[in-house]
Amino acid sequence: MADASAITAVLGPTNTGKTHRAIERMLAHDSGMIGLPLRLLAREVYDRVTTRVGEARVALVTGEEKRVPRRPDYWVCTVEAMPIDLEVDFLAIDEIQLAAHDQRGHVFTERLLLSRGRRETWFLGADTMRPLLSDLVPTARFVSHPRLSRLTSAGAGKLSRLPPRSAVVAFSTPQVYEIAERLRAQRGGAAVVLGALSPRTRNAQVAMFQSGEVDYLVATDAIGMGLNLDVRHVAFAALRKFDGRDVRDLDPAELAQIAGRAGRHLADGTFGTVAPLSLPDGVAAAIEAHRFPAVRRLRWRNSELDRSSIDALLASLRAPPPARSLRLVHDAEDAAALARLAEDPEIRARARGPEAVGLLWEVCRIPDFRKLLFESHVALLAEIYGQLSGPSAALDAGWMAARVAEIDDVGGDIDTLITRIASIRTWTYISNHARWVRDAAAWQGRTRAIEDRLSDALHERLVQRFVERGGGAARGARSSSGPRPARRRPEAEEPVKVAPDHPFARIAALRAQLAPGPAAPAPEDDRARWVESIVGAPHERFSVDAAGRISAGDELLGQLARGPALLLPDVRLAALDDLGAGARARVLRRLVAFARDLVEELLAPLRSPEVRALPGAARGIVYQLEQGLGTAAARDAGAQIAELAPEDRALLEARGIEVGERVLYVPQLLRRGALERRLALCAAWFDRGRVPACPAPGAVSVAAARGVDPRAYAAIGYPVFGSRAIRADVAERVHRALASGEPAERLASWMGCPAREAPRVAASLLG
Repeated sequence: MADASAITAVLGPTNTGKTHRAIERMLAHDSGMIGLPLRLLAREVYDRVTTRVGEARVALVTGEEKRVPRRPDYWVCTVEAMPIDLEVDFLAIDEIQLAAHDQRGHVFTERLLLSRGRRETWFLGADTMRPLLSDLVPTARFVSHPRLSRLTSAGAGKLSRLPPRSAVVAFSTPQVYEIAERLRAQRGGAAVVLGALSPRTRNAQVAMFQSGEVDYLVATDAIGMGLNLDVRHVAFAALRKFDGRDVRDLDPAELAQIAGRAGRHLADGTFGTVAPLSLPDGVAAAIEAHRFPAVRRLRWRNSELDRSSIDALLASLRAPPPARSLRLVHDAEDAAALARLAEDPEIRARARGPEAVGLLWEVCRIPDFRKLLFESHVALLAEIYGQLSGPSAALDAGWMAARVAEIDDVGGDIDTLITRIASIRTWTYISNHARWVRDAAAWQGRTRAIEDRLSDALHERLVQRFVERGGGAARGARSSSGPRPARRRPEAEEPVKVAPDHPFARIAALRAQLAPGPAAPAPEDDRARWVESIVGAPHERFSVDAAGRISAGDELLGQLARGPALLLPDVRLAALDDLGAGARARVLRRLVAFARDLVEELLAPLRSPEVRALPGAARGIVYQLEQGLGTAAARDAGAQIAELAPEDRALLEARGIEVGERVLYVPQLLRRGALERRLALCAAWFDRGRVPACPAPGAVSVAAARGVDPRAYAAIGYPVFGSRAIRADVAERVHRALASGEPAERLASWMGCPAREAPRVAASLLG
C-alpha cells in the first residue's frame, strides 16, 4: 500500500471514542478497512457499520466467518484476517498496543510497519505506544482525546455487596464458574462471558445483562477489548493469569484496559477488587490517572518469507528483526507446527517447490482453537496437508463429514459444549478456504448451523446453571438489594405467550409439560433463538411493501420511519414488547441495515463503479437523481446540464440515465418493483396523508390528489404537470411531441387523461 498515506496515531485510555472516531472517518471515505483484535468486536463493529450503510456495502472477514457482498466498499476484519493486498482509501488498526503480545504481536507489528490506506491510515491504542510509534513511524501525527467519563477506585468489597450493573473479572474458567454460582445463590444470577464463547452465545449472555434480566456479569479479560457494555463497576477477583506459558501478574496497563469497561460514554465508572483481594500500592492511582510505563519492545516476524523449501521457510521465519525495539517471536503456534511437520519424511517428500511449501505454510496457519494437545493439532494438520497435496488437491468429503458429524451433538455440560464449539471453529475456518473443499458454501453453511446449535445449547446450560429463575431464597436475596429495574419483567408476571404458529411453539409447549410447577420459566431461550434467526437472516428473507411495512415471511417486524434524509430511513419496531431491551436493539439494528440495503439495491443503477467514474457535471446529475430516487426536474439540474459535453451525454445514456428537456430519469427505476420500493421510502419520509397511492400496473399517469406532496409524486417517478402526475418517460415523450407542434388533444391518450384535461397538462409540460 502507498507510503504517501497520511498517518494518524489516536492514542489514549479507554472510553475516549477512538474506535467510534475511526468508524466515522472510514465512512467519510469511499472505501476503507478496519482491523480489530477480536472476532466478537469485529462483529459488533460490523453491526454498527451496516446499520449506517447497509450490508451490501460492508464485508466481514474473520478466521471463521466471511460475509463478502458482491462489491463491498468497507471491510471489517480481525487483524489476522485482513486482506492486506486489497487497496482502500482508509485503513485503521485498533488496539495497536497488542503489537507487544507474545503470541499475536508480530501480526500487529507487521500491520504497523507495512499496511497503509491510499489516503489515510489510523493506528488506535494505548498511550504507552507513543515512544515506539514515534520511532518506527516517524511521519505519524499524534492525536489524543480525554476520557469521556471519570474512572475512580472503589477499593475492595464483598461479593455479596457488589452494586448492581457490576462485572466481576477472573482469569480462569473454574473461578468464573465458582463466582457465577455464588452470585446466583446470593443475588439471583449472572451472565457469563468467556473468550471461548461463540459470538452467538456471548450475544445471548450479554443481552440478558444489558436488558436487566440479571444485574451481574462474570467474565474473563475477554471484555477488555472495546466491547460496549452497560457496566458501572468492575471488580477484580484475581490479579494473575496464565498467558499460555506461565502464570503471571497482570501489569497495571492490562488492569486499566479491563477496568475501563466501567462507565461508558458520559456515565462515570468505578473499579476495585473482591475482598479480601486488594490492588498493589500505586496501581489504583495509576489507573485513575491513566499513567503507565511505555511499551519498550514489539514482537516481530519476517514477512518476506522464502518458500523455496521447508528449510528456507524455517530460516526466513527466524530472520533477526531490523531494529532494537523489535523482538523476534520464537514460539508462534504456526511456526512450531511447521517445525514439527518438517520432521516427518512423508511431509518433506510432498513439500517440494514454492507452491507445495506455500500450501504447507497455509495449513500450518490453521489456528488450534481446541487448545488441547499440540500433538493432536499437528496430527490433524498432517492429515489435512496429505489430502490437499494429493491427486485430488481437496479434502475428502466423506472424511470431513465424519469429523464434523462427531461434533454435531448438543448434549453434555458447559465445558463439553465449549470444546465442541472450539472444534467446529476449526472446520469453519477450513471451509472458508474455497480451494480446499468442494462446495465450500455448503460446508460453510453446515458448520455455521452446527455452531449455532451448539451455541444455543451452551446459552441454555449457562442460564440453567448461573441464573435463578424461580427459587424463593434467591428471589428474597435479590429483593434485599433494592427494587428491581423497571425494564426487567417481574417474576410474578405472566409468562409470555407464544403463538401456535411461532417457530418455537412446540419447544415451548414441551418445556411447559416438563416444568416442575408454576415457577417454570417463560421461553426466553426460544425467543433468544428467534432473535438470532432474525439477526443472522440474509437480506432475501425480509420484504417491504409499498406502505413501508417490513416482514419476514408472514411475520410483521417493523415499519420504515422518517430518518435524517429520504435515503436514510429509520425503522420503528412492531409489537415485540416481549423482547428485552438488548434483543430489541439487535433486531432493530438488523432491520435498519435491511433498510440501508433497500436504498442501495434500489439505487444500484446510479452507484455502479462505471457511474462513479463519470466526469464532474455528469456526477452532479447523478446526485440529483439519487436525491429524487431516480427522477429529477431538468430545471433543477440546469447548471450541470449546461456543462455536459456531448460525450458526457452519451456516457450517461450508455449507463441507463436519460437527460430529457423536462425530466431526468432512470428507466430501470420506473419498473413495478422499483416503484413499490420508492413508495415505501416516500411513506417513511413524507408526512402521513401526503404520500400518493400506488399507481395501477401499467398506468402512465394518475390524477394528482389534493394534499399529496408533489415532491412525493416526483420521488416515485411520476412528476406532476397540471392536474396529472405523469410517469417520467411518458412526460418526456409527450413534451417532445408537443414541442414538435403536435396538438395537445391528440396526445390525451399518451398522457392517460381525458381530452378536456390535455391542454392544461400540455401547458404545464411546455411551461
